[in-house]
Amino acid sequence: MTPPVPGTAPSLLEPLALYGAGFAADPHGHYLTLRAQGPLARVRIAPDVDAMLVTDYHAAVDLLRDTATFTKDPRAWQAGVPADSPVLPVLGHRPTALFTDGAVHARYRDAINDTLALIEPHLLRAEVARVAQRLIAGFSATGTGDLIAQYARGLPLHVFTASFGVAPEDTERVVRGTAGMMDPMADATAAYDELVGVVTALVAERRRRPGRDLTTYLLAHPAGLDDDETVRQITLIMSAGHDPTTNLIGNALLRMLSDTGYGGSLHGGAMTAHEAVNEVLWRDPPLANMGAHFPRHDTEFHGVPLRAGQLVLVSFAAANTQSPPSFTDPAVRSGDGAHLAWSTGPHRCPAKQPALLMAMTAIEQLTSQLCDLELAVEPDALVWRPGPFHRAPAHLPVRFTPLDAVPEPAGPNV
Repeated sequence: MTPPVPGTAPSLLEPLALYGAGFAADPHGHYLTLRAQGPLARVRIAPDVDAMLVTDYHAAVDLLRDTATFTKDPRAWQAGVPADSPVLPVLGHRPTALFTDGAVHARYRDAINDTLALIEPHLLRAEVARVAQRLIAGFSATGTGDLIAQYARGLPLHVFTASFGVAPEDTERVVRGTAGMMDPMADATAAYDELVGVVTALVAERRRRPGRDLTTYLLAHPAGLDDDETVRQITLIMSAGHDPTTNLIGNALLRMLSDTGYGGSLHGGAMTAHEAVNEVLWRDPPLANMGAHFPRHDTEFHGVPLRAGQLVLVSFAAANTQSPPSFTDPAVRSGDGAHLAWSTGPHRCPAKQPALLMAMTAIEQLTSQLCDLELAVEPDALVWRPGPFHRAPAHLPVRFTPLDAVPEPAGPNV
């Protein structure tokens, strides 16, 4: 990939596409090219949809904290986007904490924070372990498996659906809806509509007959959310929690399986699940490019002119992997206090602790049951899911010594 000619104005460059197989195969090569254009660069995230992408760490932090210059409300930008664009189910306006500012955002955010705070860590761990062992039992006797399709993709949402009280017969519809929203090969609008349909019916049922689940707690919150507001917060939690957690589990497992310290296998390896998760959050965060913001007025940001309502995204992956030693020194990266995988500012991820606990428990359950897991293909042969927002392998084929069926433990739902 050839960097732009020095002195070329970024506004005159053809925007770099972030939604094809080329980007999926080599995102960091693309980030290197984009960094040569300055702290922000033009990118194309879908046909006919361009954005400015922040690749500089300090500019990213400034943007994520600057509520005076930027808004999260996408409606002015959205008016100029094709109605069938595949990015609208992710970036289009809805009455949720993700797309609001000020008092409205605080009301939604308080309801989400207080509801998620009701999740007891020991109960969450037990539920993840129960789901993990059921999924592992589905392929452990075969000696082969796809850790994305058969494990990482289903686990988070099976836990979420139990937590929110989704009926078992609707679980697969929720899985399809949340996964399809981020898949450029699927009908993202139809996927989101399916998710909304399931949750709308759930909210109506819980309004009539409260239960002991997070949907009931959210409806009863002092914020006084109406039914549609409740539906939208739940779909936000599920969609924002499913794909990133799936990707975190899959990317961390890949990191462990491909690390030279493991010799291609988990047996006798030195990298812990915690170390693998931390490495992923620094180098390949599950949401690589997101944090949509829109200038409230024409402005200049870090020397780059921006138009009112223009889409500005943050590349958490590019910002985390800048070249100064302060960001690449392993001693600095031993903790998570500086990386941006969870974002920062008023819209930082509210589910960091449950997501980490879910991912760590999922990895520990798998590696303790199938301790001689190894990749069934060379790492370079893996195919990465295309799309501008995420970083995730499409499949993670493995082999291992077959086991007898793993018994499913009894345990309470969250």
